[in-house]
Amino acid sequence: MEQLTFFHDNTLLILIIITILVGQMLFSMLFNKFINRFLLEGQLIEMIWTILPALILIIIALPSLRLLYLMDENLNPMITIKAIGHQWYWSYEYSDYKNIEFDSYMIPINELKQMNFRLMDVDNRLVIPFNTQVRVLTSSTDVIHSWAIPSLGVKIDSIPGRLNQTNLMINRTGLLFGQCSEICGANHSFMPITIESISANSFMKWVSTNN
Repeated sequence: MEQLTFFHDNTLLILIIITILVGQMLFSMLFNKFINRFLLEGQLIEMIWTILPALILIIIALPSLRLLYLMDENLNPMITIKAIGHQWYWSYEYSDYKNIEFDSYMIPINELKQMNFRLMDVDNRLVIPFNTQVRVLTSSTDVIHSWAIPSLGVKIDSIPGRLNQTNLMINRTGLLFGQCSEICGANHSFMPITIESISANSFMKWVSTNN
């Protein structure tokens, strides 16, 4: 997600520069009494405004294709987690450990505690160690859902009868929130996703407690 944000900011800067230059040229052509014939005629200017946009598109496309490749690449994941969508909750299975699977429901408003987040927190959070490559396999038991964590740049469809995969790595501890991003029925907006990122030692203690 950090690289996506960096790419967006760079592209936006290029667009601002292009907008300013084109706007200045249009303004000068509309309001100046004497129009510079260099802007209207000549092979040189035609070559410039044909080749320059092509070069700009290539400059934008190369890092974009690199990011698309990295988002689909799974690099030796240390942990594999299976996320299964239901109407309307998520269930998780830690494939690398025995007997670690649980359902994750949104905490109702009347049961919220002081430190819980309304409509975003769940009773069983997905616990992941930070600085660890994680592979997420996702599917569904009924309709199409979408497992999405905007702050991680992760969004993948959960389709019945199909197993999709994505990878993620969190570089700090904390809580990350998401929700189903596919309209999946009446309670679509009430099946959030909460990830708790902790240290590796704390994660192993959590595994030993829940295994």
